[in-house]
Amino acid sequence: MALPINISELINGHIVEWERIEFKKGWNPEDVIHTICAFANDFNNWGGGYIIIGIEEKDNRPLLPPKGLSKSEIHNIQKELLSLCRRINPPYFPIAEPVYYESKSILIIWIPGGQNRPYKAPKSLSKNRESNYYYYIRRFNNTVRATLDEERELLSLTAKIPYDDRINHSYTINDLKLPLIQDFLKETNSDLYNISSNISFEQLCRQMAIINGPDEDIKPKNVGLLFFNDHPEKIFYKSQIEIVIFRDGVAGNNLTEKIFEGPIHYQVRNALNFLRNEIIKEYIHKVPYQAEAIRFFNYPYVAIEEILVNAIYHRSYEIQEPVEIRIHKDKIEVLSFPGPDRSIKEEDLKKGYLVARRYRNRKIGGFLKELKLTEGRSTGIPKVIKSMKDNGSPPPIFKTDKERTYFLVTLPIHKGALKELEAQEKAHVEAHEEAQEEAYVELTKTEWKILKECSITPISSKELTGKLGHLTLSGNVKKAISNLIERGLIVYTVPDKPRSKNQRYRITNKGKKTFEKYRENKAS
Repeated sequence: MALPINISELINGHIVEWERIEFKKGWNPEDVIHTICAFANDFNNWGGGYIIIGIEEKDNRPLLPPKGLSKSEIHNIQKELLSLCRRINPPYFPIAEPVYYESKSILIIWIPGGQNRPYKAPKSLSKNRESNYYYYIRRFNNTVRATLDEERELLSLTAKIPYDDRINHSYTINDLKLPLIQDFLKETNSDLYNISSNISFEQLCRQMAIINGPDEDIKPKNVGLLFFNDHPEKIFYKSQIEIVIFRDGVAGNNLTEKIFEGPIHYQVRNALNFLRNEIIKEYIHKVPYQAEAIRFFNYPYVAIEEILVNAIYHRSYEIQEPVEIRIHKDKIEVLSFPGPDRSIKEEDLKKGYLVARRYRNRKIGGFLKELKLTEGRSTGIPKVIKSMKDNGSPPPIFKTDKERTYFLVTLPIHKGALKELEAQEKAHVEAHEEAQEEAYVELTKTEWKILKECSITPISSKELTGKLGHLTLSGNVKKAISNLIERGLIVYTVPDKPRSKNQRYRITNKGKKTFEKYRENKAS
């Protein structure tokens, strides 16, 4: 039975945390049953773990090449493992896979978090005496007996299976799509891909732990539907990513919205590609008397990637709200629901120290790690902080409320990028105004004469009437003056009091340019 994971990367700790791997040189049934029990209890919602027999360890790391096991040893271990797991209460059966690695045979036991926790295991396997049963959990890299407080907490987790690992009774195995599963296995370089077309679809899904239930009533798990259904957003309403670009500020009408749907790992990659191609920009500033130019981005890609993947990993798929990315002129905001685990203190949150005691989604995290979209070692937020600092950007801002109903991450734009953006906007406005000014070259004969007189010196209505050869201010002149004021070509010298006896009309810079342009056109 092949495993849905790359064996080399598993053994070298590239896609699974070391705390979730236990190496054993040889077979020790008592240690093994305790560790199986601990991984099945999945006290921290890590997603279970792996026992690798045939590889010695030192300081929680594998000593390679493997010591290996003989074929007869593997056969006997598998045989004994079956009876051993019946002694766990309630019975729990992991997945065991013989593997040939670096010219040696080893046995890998995969123990996903159990559906019927908590589990107990006998303290001793001795046949000479009745053994007491205890709860076992993982504490860092060790299997330990649960303390009384940990027992109470473990019992409180009874039937509290993480949502992504629960069975979905509203759908069937047929809602999982083989091509999506095979694409995943191929990308993760799993040996299971090579036999995926030669075994039954049910067996394939069971080996991936994305279905459960008796043969007569097989149901998919939520994680399977999220990754291996074409439209999970129709099953889990709003399980999508929405990008909103506010081009004129939040209050403006000029905004662009982009929605990403489909399997959640496709959503992540498509959204990241959009952000990389449409939003992220590199700036190069040359420094006088310095050989190397200064390079920076408006937003570092690493920061955006970590924040988005973190939101997809830790959001609740029971809450019908999307992961929303808001792009403003001076910042990017990523909003997800709910907020961080309550075990994270508020002061640590402000500093970016987000180390959750228990994960919300244990299976989603596992799949994202296999796809190398996340490391899952609580390194995401520190990477965001470091990448922003390395880019010369202001630090990120993490925000939630007391009830932890939401999590908002703000990435401020690099100050140099903002300065250049504002300069571009100013140049655009000036160019637009200049284009408008050039458009105002069509003047009536009366308007032309008024502009001409105003270009010499500010002039009153009475003086203007005389210059135009009129005895009184005619309706035609009043209309011409009104048009010139409305178009910004002339202004009042006393704007607060239009009827002031000292009122004059003064030509504006725009009026001067229009007057000159009109005179040039007449001359030509």
